[in-house]
Amino acid sequence: METFDLSRRLAAEALGTAILVATVVGSGIMAETLTKDVALALLCNTLPTGAILVVLITVLGPISGAHFNPAVTLVFTGKRELPVNEALLYIIAQIVGGAIGTMVAHLMFALPLVDLSIKVRTGGAQWFAEAVAAFGLVATILAGIRFQRGAVPWLVGLYITAAYWFTASTSFANPAVAIARSLTNTFSGIRPTDLPGFILAELFGAIAGMLLMNWLLGRADVRGPVAITETR
Repeated sequence: METFDLSRRLAAEALGTAILVATVVGSGIMAETLTKDVALALLCNTLPTGAILVVLITVLGPISGAHFNPAVTLVFTGKRELPVNEALLYIIAQIVGGAIGTMVAHLMFALPLVDLSIKVRTGGAQWFAEAVAAFGLVATILAGIRFQRGAVPWLVGLYITAAYWFTASTSFANPAVAIARSLTNTFSGIRPTDLPGFILAELFGAIAGMLLMNWLLGRADVRGPVAITETR
């Protein structure tokens, strides 16, 4: 497998996060422009997000691993698959890329480069939803890598598409994306003051997902369960 140097991996992380956020914010703006039906607007926001994740993980995954998410980077650092110093640079690249993605979306729709959100997203239910979203995302990634590595782009895209609808928070599940969404006062925005609760919940959920999957996916019993037809 080809290995890319750190500068290229960081560029891939920044680019991927930027395109992801531009898709999330841009599709939200477009949805608000086209309809006043909130459910339809959420659907218009959901489908492009899931689709772009499939594309981005497929084309950039071979370069950087396609984290695009500090919580995911934290998990792979915890699994000792990414050095701490590189992980910190990954996270910086993701946050910077996400902010740029918001600005790109704003430019496409003739909005101010940065417009801090006033959309309230807070409370125990929202935080719990973010923990659940991040937990499920990490579980999907780790199990996918173990059993169906080639399907991971589709698994992640489909999971996020579903999580938009079954979580009360619409599944940010990503601290870099949450920060970027605080810079837009549009459909996908979140108040900057609500960020700490979301980010802590996302990190907690990601770590919980890693711990459970480390146990669940641990070395299997070589012999396995005894078949009922086995001759003793």
